[in-house]
Amino acid sequence: MKSTVPFLLLVLLTVAGLSQAQVKTSLMDLTNSIMDILPSLSRPANHSRIFYAVMFDAGSTGTRIHIYTFIQSEKEELPVLDNEMFHSIKPGLSAYADTPEMAGHTVKMMLKVAKKTVPRLEWKRTPVVLRATAGLRLLAAEKAQALLDQVQHVFDESPFFVPDNSVSVMNGSNEGILAWISVNFLTGHLNAQTKKTVGILDLGGGSTQITFLPKLRKTIENVPVADYVARFDICNSTFELYTYSYLGNGLMAARLASLGALGAEGLEWRVFKSSCLPKKFRDEWSFGGLTYHVSGDPDGYAGYKLCYQEVLKVVKGTIHQPYELEDSNVFYAFSYYFDRAVDAGLIDGVQGGMLEVRDFKKRAKEVCNKMSKFPPISPFLCMDMTYITCLLKDGFGFKESTVLRLTKKVNNVEASWALGATLDHFHNLKIH
Repeated sequence: MKSTVPFLLLVLLTVAGLSQAQVKTSLMDLTNSIMDILPSLSRPANHSRIFYAVMFDAGSTGTRIHIYTFIQSEKEELPVLDNEMFHSIKPGLSAYADTPEMAGHTVKMMLKVAKKTVPRLEWKRTPVVLRATAGLRLLAAEKAQALLDQVQHVFDESPFFVPDNSVSVMNGSNEGILAWISVNFLTGHLNAQTKKTVGILDLGGGSTQITFLPKLRKTIENVPVADYVARFDICNSTFELYTYSYLGNGLMAARLASLGALGAEGLEWRVFKSSCLPKKFRDEWSFGGLTYHVSGDPDGYAGYKLCYQEVLKVVKGTIHQPYELEDSNVFYAFSYYFDRAVDAGLIDGVQGGMLEVRDFKKRAKEVCNKMSKFPPISPFLCMDMTYITCLLKDGFGFKESTVLRLTKKVNNVEASWALGATLDHFHNLKIH
């Protein structure tokens, strides 16, 4: 019994220790005394401890699981990320809006990856969290909740630690903030004294985010509403960010809007045409659990100019242009920005690369104006590349000469909000 009691205390104290702001000196002393007695289950010899976290990203086009291994030093506020195990599956949970039990099955299967990655002795103290994004935000509330309930049931039946509010739909603004935290944590900018940081551009299926640390006060003062500004505390510093999430301006949602299919009825018999698609193209396309009949315009014209006019209607009047988008701000662009740049042959699919905004425009023109003679890798490539060009230029207001860093991973870790959400879970960054 003597060894059992300290072990239970160790588990409780480790869970309590996840939020450093709540740990008192006496509690730390007790923890250390117990650690001296017990065999080291998760502590390297240098008085640091290893801990794990499982974060699900339930996106509109797929579900991803991130299993993080951290090393926490007693001297540092932020842990060191030692490893990430990543796995993804399509479609997204929103595709199961009418069969929510399939959402639970998907998550249950993916938890097997976590069980193989996290040592069995650590399961009970490893938190498992799911955050859903635009896919569920676009669903009717009762359908979204049915999906979340299925996931919650799977979590409750799992051997992992299930914290309060472990399954929820993420606030759109937090998506951009947490992605910014992820990238700046991985690039080492959160610990820097100079506040030299990088901005992020995230293009999902249902929504898109822009987040950066302004250098000019006027950028904050000129926002349309207070929702464009967020603050959080980390490493004894307060960061004030320009950030916004545009629901309905993700790549797949933009396709719907460009086709005129957003909220449309009669999907069984209607065909949605676009100048952005090859003239002879006709097929079915699914998003958000619905299937649409789409085609090019066989009797009309196709090409970049007409396509740009179509996608401009989706962008114009919906995207705010920040006062300050100086060239000195380095922006990391990922998700569909990266994927489509790869599809268009602009960057390497592993290494990524640096691109100017005009590179998207040039390749969009080439793809759109030649798609009748040279069918692209995807019939939607013209539409997608044109939309990205329009979003960057006429939406956010980037100059054509602005250089973006296209990436899928930063220091071998997936570029997404998931890592930032995990850090927020452990450290309570007080985002407001």
